[in-house]
This record gives sequence, C-alpha cells and structure tokens, in this order.
Amino acid sequence: MLIRTEIGVDAASIDGLLRRSFPTSAEAELVQQLREDGLLTLGVVATDDEGQVLGYAAFSPVTLNEEDRQWVGLAPLAVDESVRGQGLGKQLVYEGLDTLNEFGYAAVVVLGDADFYTRFGFESAAQHQLHCRWPDTETALQVYKLADDAFESVTGEIGYSEPFNRF
Repeated sequence: MLIRTEIGVDAASIDGLLRRSFPTSAEAELVQQLREDGLLTLGVVATDDEGQVLGYAAFSPVTLNEEDRQWVGLAPLAVDESVRGQGLGKQLVYEGLDTLNEFGYAAVVVLGDADFYTRFGFESAAQHQLHCRWPDTETALQVYKLADDAFESVTGEIGYSEPFNRF
C-alpha cells in the first residue's frame, strides 16, 4: 500500500471509492465540486500495487468568523471495505496532518465521530468556544492544532466553503 498526495489520474478512482463507501453520491459530488472550484487544499490517497485508490482523505479551506486563518477541514475520509480495520484511515489522517504542517497550516477541523478522531489527537471544538452553523454538531465538531498558537484568542464560527452547503 502506497500513501501519497493525489494526482490527476487518481480522480476517477477516488470518485469510485467515495461512491462505494457512502450511502449516497454526496461525498463524491462534494469532492468533484471542491476540485472544480479550486478548493481542494490537499488530497491523500492510499493505492494498491495496481494504482487503485483504496483510501482517501480530502482537506479544504475553512474560515473562522469568515476570516482565513490557515485552517482546513477534513472531509471526506473513506477507506474501501476490503481493507477496513487495518489502520489505513489513521495513516491517511496522519499523512495529511504532517503534510499540512509542513505547508504552514495552523489547524484542522473535522465534523465526525468524536471517539474515532480523538484517537488521532483531535479535541472538542466546543472547549475552545468554536462552533459551526449546523445544528446538533457540538460533539461531532473536532479540532486539531498544527501551530502552537492556533487556538489562542480565537472563538466563534467555523465556516465551510460553499460546496458543503449544496450536499
């Protein structure tokens, strides 16, 4: 299994993975729209020996109180059913975090299962007085600090880019 940054030829295989991994096509359409709008900050793939994408993590810009703070959101994260339970999701997340850190990003936000993401060092956004516009997400909204001062003197609303409002 090779874990690397996505390249153009991965798009169709990523689309297939997302369509297989989720109950609707919303995540596949979201990634396609992010890519078309130039809002895909980073895509990390896990490929088999034939180049088939078996895991994917997408990162796109988010704002804090409508201001760019060099924060990104993780969504979606997908692992093919045939290789689940082998730690591939963890490897994708860590590879993404390492790459984003190298590029100087300050924080990563995720809206997902708190038990799953706290294992990687994510913590509740609510404890930093951070929230998003969607109701009932207090437990699911998690943040990960890349820069030491990422959460100093910050509170307010984390905003996702427009494509997230369409799906």
